[in-house]
Amino acid sequence: MNPIVLKFLKDLKKNNNREWFQANKGRYDEAKAEFEVFINSLIHEIAKFDKTVSFIDAKDCQFRIYRDVRFSKNKEPYKTNFGAWMTKDGRKSPGPGYYFHMAPGEFFISGGIHMPDPDLLKRIRQEIYYNIKEFKKILASKEFRKYFDGIDEWDKGKLPPKGFPADFPEIDILKNKSYTVSYGFDEKTLHSDAIFKTAVTVCKALLPYNDFLRKAL
Repeated sequence: MNPIVLKFLKDLKKNNNREWFQANKGRYDEAKAEFEVFINSLIHEIAKFDKTVSFIDAKDCQFRIYRDVRFSKNKEPYKTNFGAWMTKDGRKSPGPGYYFHMAPGEFFISGGIHMPDPDLLKRIRQEIYYNIKEFKKILASKEFRKYFDGIDEWDKGKLPPKGFPADFPEIDILKNKSYTVSYGFDEKTLHSDAIFKTAVTVCKALLPYNDFLRKAL
């Protein structure tokens, strides 16, 4: 990844206001273009093992840098990260897919489904409930465990979800409200020659997990 991308985001984090951004619009355009080149190359490689992303490009996947501050206490107008959600219908799709994220001090690749609506969440839980052995086998596979520790548990209910038996042995898995998994890396890796190969390899390890969730759709 070209260092100008992260350098712009670091400077934006220190100067998150419209005046600075307008004065540095050229730098933003350059950083965005570099990020898009990386994401387009990544999509091309992912499509070799997951055909669902064959007909999208970076512009379909990259999130806007402008924040919606209408209902937020944080009135800073810009996001200080670049992110791309690579899936069949791009960033507006509920998933499952592949996500690449970079921000000052925060770098990760993730996959799965993030904050599904109640109907889809119920279908995901049902798919896991009825096929728990298959799901656990994916989570325990050598290739998966090489990059992921398990389901991200930042958004999880305290009680068993309605409609599922509380004595189900893996009820803890069903308490998740999002079904994402994440692999973090550091700034040194981001700027190394290995970052692209690493991103492709991590996304390939996500395929069985995404395929399982895709069945719930």
